[in-house]
Amino acid sequence: MKIIGITGKSGSGKTTVATILSKKIECNHIDIDKVGHQALIQPEIINNLVDKFGKEILDNNGKVDRKKMGNIVFANEQKMKELTDITWNYMEETIDDILLKKENAIILDWILLPQSKYWNKCDYKILVKTEDTKRKDKVIQRDNISEEYFDKRDSASIDYTPYKFDCIIENDYQLQTINEIIEKIIKIM
Repeated sequence: MKIIGITGKSGSGKTTVATILSKKIECNHIDIDKVGHQALIQPEIINNLVDKFGKEILDNNGKVDRKKMGNIVFANEQKMKELTDITWNYMEETIDDILLKKENAIILDWILLPQSKYWNKCDYKILVKTEDTKRKDKVIQRDNISEEYFDKRDSASIDYTPYKFDCIIENDYQLQTINEIIEKIIKIM
């Protein structure tokens, strides 16, 4: 099985690239952020998070409010580690189960992919980048968040070392450009 890793900062277009590429090469696409969102609805995880962070992380329906959680963890490395310690086992088991299916190819898409055990399993590594102002505007609008919240979330991101990638995509948010780049990637993979 070929594993393709796609990463980049929030709003860079990594999930768009992963989605288009997965359709073109007909493979499974794992958006690891979505696996993390699934972790946050597991009753045991919710209970552990409430024990660690308090009931103020919950919305009116007793579900984890990701923005409230983000306000706590994005500004504090220790709190982020505590969140990860609680959610990672579920996420890892879910991803491992998918990888056991032995498909021809699979795409892993995650902002923190280079810091995970999955990074070294990737046969082909893609970084998606875009100009920071455009990225910021896109994320604020897409996620309906404030500039302050974006800055807090973005500061919790990681920096990427360009030489660790097989391909770097400079995303201009034009579908034609993305499709042209993906066609080139397919030819060299």
